Amino acid sequence: MSEAHAHAFRDKLVDNLVADSTVHTDRVESALRTVPRHQFAPEATLAEAYADEAVVTKRDQHGLAISSVSAPQVIAMMLELLDVRPGHRVLEIGSGGYNAALLRELVGVNGHVTTLDIDQDVVDRASRFLPAAGYPDVRVLCADGEYGAPDGAPYDRIIVTVGAADIPPTWIHQLAPDGRLVVPLRLRNLTRAIAFDRRGNHLASDGYGPCGFVPMQGAGEDREQLVLLAGREVGLRLDGGMQVDAEALRSALAQPGTDLWTGVTVGQQEPFDDLELQLSTALPGFCQLAAQKLAFDSGLVNASWRAASPAVVADDSFAYRMRPHPVDEDHTSYEFGVRGHGPRGAELAEQLADQIRTWNECQRGGPGARITAYPADTPESHLPEGFVIDKPHTRVTISWP
Repeated sequence: MSEAHAHAFRDKLVDNLVADSTVHTDRVESALRTVPRHQFAPEATLAEAYADEAVVTKRDQHGLAISSVSAPQVIAMMLELLDVRPGHRVLEIGSGGYNAALLRELVGVNGHVTTLDIDQDVVDRASRFLPAAGYPDVRVLCADGEYGAPDGAPYDRIIVTVGAADIPPTWIHQLAPDGRLVVPLRLRNLTRAIAFDRRGNHLASDGYGPCGFVPMQGAGEDREQLVLLAGREVGLRLDGGMQVDAEALRSALAQPGTDLWTGVTVGQQEPFDDLELQLSTALPGFCQLAAQKLAFDSGLVNASWRAASPAVVADDSFAYRMRPHPVDEDHTSYEFGVRGHGPRGAELAEQLADQIRTWNECQRGGPGARITAYPADTPESHLPEGFVIDKPHTRVTISWP
């Protein structure tokens, strides 16, 4: 197809991102309308390249995606959070080329972009595609993102485009004193793209959004556990070294569950991303339930999302949030429900339901959480009040107004 066709696809995509307020600055809109996304995903058709979906560009031996051109909505959301200005020096950790080209548009002729990836195949692709698309001056490195790119520091902006379990000190050290880091950080099974501003030796959030990325490789690799409960059809995703009695939980799932409706309803298009984050800070046994289509079709589970539904586990029992139930004929409003399995299933379902009601009463529609990241050796007395997640390099706090 001609470049005119590509422009038409690209403009339609950006029009949609502007209409749903994902894109709200002229400079990000202009970059998205300028950079030819299809040239960075030649294996995709134009329709696929400009759909609001990720384009997988490499899989491992098990068929799992290990590199992709991220979904445009996620890319746009993170670029808006990053707040790149002309003349900035920017480091991108996790490459592919497309996002680096967008960054090059944003920094302008006086700025500089470095993009790196641990995978030589990914680096080779970016090294070919960037000059071909008109961005020969983007510096492309093959390196472990855990250590950044010290020879180009300090950076005004650092953006991480792989799922990170922690924030290594090198990223903070390579950030300018008034710099900003945007990172898809895993917080107890939940990944949020968080815009962190540097505040001396720690980071403070200035916005975040839900996202999903392939996990980081190299020194910073730290993947979730997946405990299978019914063949490969149903599993619990666990983080932070959580230990469970897998056999007891398999037995629990094999028994009928206890359903409980919360009385909390949401509109069809109403976002409720902070509900999961609130649950993760309030429930000690928080985890996520993942299920394949067959488990839904057979009625074995009725979870809210296939890939990850909020859940809580304790001993031989667990509970999870069910698929919302329509409460009107037009299906414009839905009620949250929960299902518990095992001897303590009803108790855990009530705990989960109570926290959904708490979110409804206290956090719904609010300004969101305040997230900070301090060095791992920071004493408790020096941390802000809130829920603390201890990681090897950092102590992350989440607090609600």
